[in-house]
Amino acid sequence: MFKFLIISCKEATEICNKSQYNEATLLERIKLNIHIAYCKICAKYVKQNIHLTDIFNSKANDCKSRVQCMSDEDKELLKEKLKREMSS
Repeated sequence: MFKFLIISCKEATEICNKSQYNEATLLERIKLNIHIAYCKICAKYVKQNIHLTDIFNSKANDCKSRVQCMSDEDKELLKEKLKREMSS
């Protein structure tokens, strides 16, 4: 009766990846939760995938919060180098 809710491990990993980007539908997320309830390998994959996404997001936010600018001295050196390259 509920065979349509049973998915393979391959489908589970695809849904897991989609859900990390909020692209999985409600039905797909339900299927994934049912699958990881009995498949410990996929449950571990989901847990690791979530952990990696969290690490990536924290690093990305850290990079965004830093202002990375060239020093005035480096800017002048670059301008001089460009002028030399353009004139030759």
